[in-house]
Amino acid sequence: MYRAGSFVGEHVSPLSGEQVQPNGVDLTLEGVFEQYDTGRIGRESKEVGDRQAVELAETDDEAETYSLPPGGYVVRYAETVHIPEGHVGFIYPRSSLLRNSCMLDTAVWDAGYEGKGEGLLEVHHDLEVERGARIAQLVLAEADHDGTYDGSYQGENL
Repeated sequence: MYRAGSFVGEHVSPLSGEQVQPNGVDLTLEGVFEQYDTGRIGRESKEVGDRQAVELAETDDEAETYSLPPGGYVVRYAETVHIPEGHVGFIYPRSSLLRNSCMLDTAVWDAGYEGKGEGLLEVHHDLEVERGARIAQLVLAEADHDGTYDGSYQGENL
């Protein structure tokens, strides 16, 4: 069973009231990165390729805006998420991304994970997106599990 947005909000910080939705919590954009070096996924180890921060575009207003041409970008969420025991987390793109020819690819977030996670933003048509914009929604589902997460991404970006 998926949990109510108010329950999910208890496991996300910082949090504003407008981020709490009926069935989850919106996550906002902290930063955008481009990978420029080779990564590796082996049978017993992994290595994330080096990346660099995408620079903010110069605009006439004070908004911190990224101007993204088509391509793949790693996005970091601004909120720290803690997946409670007895639950599993899923991140879904907000429909505004889909309506702008973009997709947000994510993975399962296991019970016990804590950190500022990341996703892969696929941009298929030029996109302007502001830092702090709501780009994803975290939902929590009740789940049995064997142990809790203690992998290499525990505490990431904190």
